[in-house]
Amino acid sequence: MSSSSFSSASPAETPLVIDQTTILSLLSTVFLLGAAYALSRRVQPAATTTTTQRVLFIWHMFDALIHFLFEGSFLYNCFFVWSSTAGPSTTNFLSQPLRRYGANYGTSATAQLWQEYAKADARWGEADLCVVSLEILTVFGGGPLAAWICDMVRRGDDRVWFWATVLATAELYGGFMTFAPEWLSGSLSLNTSNFMYKWVYLFFFNTLWVWIPLWVLYEAYRNIQGAFTSSASAKSNGPVKKSN
Repeated sequence: MSSSSFSSASPAETPLVIDQTTILSLLSTVFLLGAAYALSRRVQPAATTTTTQRVLFIWHMFDALIHFLFEGSFLYNCFFVWSSTAGPSTTNFLSQPLRRYGANYGTSATAQLWQEYAKADARWGEADLCVVSLEILTVFGGGPLAAWICDMVRRGDDRVWFWATVLATAELYGGFMTFAPEWLSGSLSLNTSNFMYKWVYLFFFNTLWVWIPLWVLYEAYRNIQGAFTSSASAKSNGPVKKSN
């Protein structure tokens, strides 16, 4: 994904303000990653856990926490935080034309977190119909599946590679559908006028859900292919029938 993919139609320089909300938002992401790592160390035996198994567990636990806590809070703000409008809104979200929904109209910690991210992508401050629709699937589908994958990794369940493939494919599709409408419309909602918004908020945080799912798909392919090869080899080398 090239940096030009995040180009904004508005080239005006936006001053970067690093305040308490900025710092806490970034630290909260680091905290969730640390929590995923700590849980991995607790439930996965060091002596028998491979690097691939540990990374797979940490990634999917981090993924689940992000979906449940961060994106879940985004949905909460979209469905329950609103402000009256002077005239009918263009989205008619929840069939309420005289209301504007989203984090921009809240004062809670989670509303401020999404207001911070909305400095880079304005859609996340409002109840954007495409984003909300994707996040419903992500929170209520992707989150539970990621947590279940962690349990399968912990138990050594071989089905993990099929379900990891399903989730990785869904993550890649969701990322494409999040940004494709912007690219096709000139990226009107994206702000790439400074390093933080372009390279940290938009590029780094979003391409995590590109590179790591691609790695998961690669590992899944290797393991599934190996399983088929072993099965075929076992059948071809089976016991030879004795002739009379």
